[in-house]
Amino acid sequence: MSNKKPRIGFVSLGCPKNQVDTEVMLKELVDAGYEIVAEDIDADIIIVNTCAFITSAKQESIDNILDVAWLKENRHLKGIIVTGCLAERYRSQVMDEMPEVDALLGVGSIHKIRECVESVWNKKKYTSFEPTDACPLGGERVVTTPDYTAYLKIAEGCDSRCTYCAIPSIRGRFRSRPMESLVEEAKSLEELGVKELILVAQDTTRYGLDLYGGYKLDELIQRITDETRIPWIRLLYCYPDKITDGLIDQLKNNDRLLKYIDIPIQHINGDILRRMNRHGGADAVRDAVRRLREIPGITLRTTAIVGFPGETDQQFEELCDYVRETEFDRFGAFAYSREEGTPAYDFPDQIDEQTKQDRLDRIMSIQMDISEKLNRRKVGQTVRVLCEGWDPVAERNFGRSAADAPEIDGKVYFTAKKRPAEGEFVDVKIEEAMDYDLLGRMK
Repeated sequence: MSNKKPRIGFVSLGCPKNQVDTEVMLKELVDAGYEIVAEDIDADIIIVNTCAFITSAKQESIDNILDVAWLKENRHLKGIIVTGCLAERYRSQVMDEMPEVDALLGVGSIHKIRECVESVWNKKKYTSFEPTDACPLGGERVVTTPDYTAYLKIAEGCDSRCTYCAIPSIRGRFRSRPMESLVEEAKSLEELGVKELILVAQDTTRYGLDLYGGYKLDELIQRITDETRIPWIRLLYCYPDKITDGLIDQLKNNDRLLKYIDIPIQHINGDILRRMNRHGGADAVRDAVRRLREIPGITLRTTAIVGFPGETDQQFEELCDYVRETEFDRFGAFAYSREEGTPAYDFPDQIDEQTKQDRLDRIMSIQMDISEKLNRRKVGQTVRVLCEGWDPVAERNFGRSAADAPEIDGKVYFTAKKRPAEGEFVDVKIEEAMDYDLLGRMK
């Protein structure tokens, strides 16, 4: 190849935690003088950072690789690099079954991205699968979210060993980042203009156990609050059995920690939760929800799995009843995905796909009614909104309230006499409710 450096394109799939890895790789390549292009068609090499959590995520990753491969055959694309969970989980299969792929980087090898790009540009195949436990946590990154929002990955890996989940085998054991490192990164993000900092990990509430001998999420939140002026701090991926009194106190009394918490319950039937190896079982779920509901103005988000092996009609109805009774503000459900290499893959009484889909449709229909009812109660209220832009189809501004996390929750659409800037906080009086979104006007 010539001495010219290739232009690099990125496709980042999956969760926010994966997006942070993409941002770290971007920074390493930018620092090495590579040009990053926004359009795939302009790239000489494309890096696809993949997800492989469940079947649908794997399929999305494969589809994206094949889409990129078309550019290799029909345009000037010279190389395809696959990174992330699909590369880590299916090392030999990706290379054997997708000859278009030139290089693989496991999740522990993201810091090898420069070496990988150089190899591919020189027409050499490249693979690296460093131990996940040895990969340095954190690192400088190019933030790809809007200027006003950023994710802060506070830990890597998972020790929970839920029987349906492949993440521990992909991402390795749970490792917290040192608190000082996280506070310094929060400061640097504030300097970039970030107004919403979202704390993420596979299990955010476990933060600190490995480093400090106890759950320290509440202390981390307090440190970030004390040492920055970031107005919104948001929590995702909190386990019900690790909701400490200190965390409850932060949610009650810290004005900059949003009264919003994501606690995936996965189910409510005790037998199902035991077979899922969900620590604390149904009692932990009910207790966490009860304690959190005592916080005025709290928004509860959760997820559940339907169609887990052996789930009876009665157990599914128990879950439906609990969803009706609890009226979660935000709720998502997934049909159980049978993942090879997990204990649940070999469980008896696997449920057929049609039954799983029927149950998924049913529980989401229940939640749609709940969501619409809860939204109707907000009509006439004034809510603080972080403006995200202008929707030319709806001919309205849009943004998110404290009750809405990016990508997964609803939007607030609103009219205004003067269009606010992206990233500006505005007050919106709610005039109309939809299933998941709200409509109003800026005051």
